[in-house]
Amino acid sequence: MSFIDQIAELTKAKAKLAQAEAKLASDRVAALSKLPADYGYANLNDFIKALKDSAGKGRKAKASKAVKGAKAPKAAKAPKAAKGKRAKLTPEVKAQVKAMVDAGNTGQEIAKALGISQPSVQNIKKELGLVKSRTAAPAAAGEAASAQV
Repeated sequence: MSFIDQIAELTKAKAKLAQAEAKLASDRVAALSKLPADYGYANLNDFIKALKDSAGKGRKAKASKAVKGAKAPKAAKAPKAAKGKRAKLTPEVKAQVKAMVDAGNTGQEIAKALGISQPSVQNIKKELGLVKSRTAAPAAAGEAASAQV
């Protein structure tokens, strides 16, 4: 088979593929347009609503409608959980954090005992000078290395 014949064969195959893709696209459109009726819905909007309800974003799936046009009663919305009240970081709390750090308690233990968050404990420790800063350690290591030379 010559090079020209191979090109002609490839062109025919591409045309046949394009026809198959067009037929598939039209069959897909026909099948999709029949879906609402196949599942017992009068119109597309009702079908879409049922799909959204059943798929629910991050929620449990709801039961689909058993009868066309029948509306399920709306459930009462549960009240949102109250967010935690922001802790007041009083001087007494800060003194307790200092005492617990001196006693050797971990940040997690301190946070749990005092009812504050771990980041709050860390911030208090930093404020009281009980933690080393990250930038001071590399600088001190560099000074120690240059002193040895």
